[in-house]
Amino acid sequence: MVKFWRSLSRYEKALLILFALTTPFVHAQVSGDGVGYYAYARSLLIDHNLQFAGDWHDPKNELLNVYLDGHIIPNPITKTGHLPNFWSVGPAMMWAPFLVAAHWAVLGLNRLGWHINADGYSWPYLVAMASATILYGFAGLFLSYRLARIYVEERWAFLATLGIWLGGSLPAYIYVLPALSHAQSAFCSALFFWYWLRTRNTRTYRQWIVLGLISGLMIDVRFDSIVLLLAPLLESLSAFAAAWRIRQTEPHSLRKLSFSNVLYALAVVVAFLPTLITRQIIFGNPFRFGVYTSQPWNWTSPAFLRVLFSTSHGLLVFTPILVLAIVGLFLLLQGGYPEAKTYLAVTLAFYCFISVCPWWHGTIGLGNRYFISLTPLFVVGLAVTFSRAVRIWGEARAAMWRLGTITALLVIWNLGLIYQWSTMLLSTRNEVRWDEVVYNQFRVVPGQLLQDIGERFLPQRNSNSGK
Repeated sequence: MVKFWRSLSRYEKALLILFALTTPFVHAQVSGDGVGYYAYARSLLIDHNLQFAGDWHDPKNELLNVYLDGHIIPNPITKTGHLPNFWSVGPAMMWAPFLVAAHWAVLGLNRLGWHINADGYSWPYLVAMASATILYGFAGLFLSYRLARIYVEERWAFLATLGIWLGGSLPAYIYVLPALSHAQSAFCSALFFWYWLRTRNTRTYRQWIVLGLISGLMIDVRFDSIVLLLAPLLESLSAFAAAWRIRQTEPHSLRKLSFSNVLYALAVVVAFLPTLITRQIIFGNPFRFGVYTSQPWNWTSPAFLRVLFSTSHGLLVFTPILVLAIVGLFLLLQGGYPEAKTYLAVTLAFYCFISVCPWWHGTIGLGNRYFISLTPLFVVGLAVTFSRAVRIWGEARAAMWRLGTITALLVIWNLGLIYQWSTMLLSTRNEVRWDEVVYNQFRVVPGQLLQDIGERFLPQRNSNSGK
């Protein structure tokens, strides 16, 4: 452990220290969409089935009024006799080692005389789930930092990681709603891009398989992450074109490349099997994705502008720091990095995909939460923007202070929005009124936030202590 700590740079140590300091702010709870994600793990671990009877006690009303925002079939029982679960199984897979350890601990403590409910919802299970979420979230940010380090100095990668970490929507789904899928999605996409780039030009057959397994897990966690597979697709198309040109002199290149892609595709399918199997069990069809395939998509009227600028979850309206991140992805094109075009293509394709989605706004989330899957690319883009900004001020130290101040202001503003959202001061479904948002940010949030922190972390006085 000491050797590992010494191997880290000062900026990496700073990230780890900040991670440790933020862990007490995690709310170990399961609510909203988190019930659907968590139900896979709890039902299998405790009930040893996928009936979900212990998760939705009144499924018709709960699913209709709370979780699917009015989009649900009238009869909640599927043809296989199961309660429906439209959410992905990937988060439960990633929580599983932590929850199994918590379950064994609960059983062991109960044998020693403790009395802890072994139902999957008592505090050891929730703490295990929340701990796993924050670990995955931080690991994704750390990998994103390492990815950005390829293109810029360490200070800019560090500052960009802080900016995306605390200046976007991710904190809401690490600390406030840890039972959702977004922290795991950020980790999987960061691992995917880091490993894809690391093995890009010299990838062996084994590495193709590993990349395929990472890709499949990434889609298990969030189905919309399938767009990110555009990266290896573009890479392979370029490689096939090059191999075709030299097919006369190197005839084995096409066969080797074809075999590599077959291995990759098979690995993706294998890693995606948990989704297909659970869908078969629950719905009687491995390709039945519930409301996501039964609702009309916006193919003829994409929400291009609303995705970015709507006062109801608009990406750039609620997370303005991403403006700088997107600019950076364009700036990276000037650096001569061949993967820069892929980063930009993936970002634009993901944006188009979300624009035609029936729930492009992210329903009741903070900002447009779907774009959390692009966390590593946003960190890279923001880091590049910061590094280029040095040219404005000339001296790196002066630029660091100025950019650090800008980032701090954006982070403070964002944390205020997260607090408003988590305490229902900010509308979670409808368009917001920005005069109210600004008023709350400066007049309501500071005092109420300090009071909440005091109640959470400071010992409470006994009102009868003086009597």
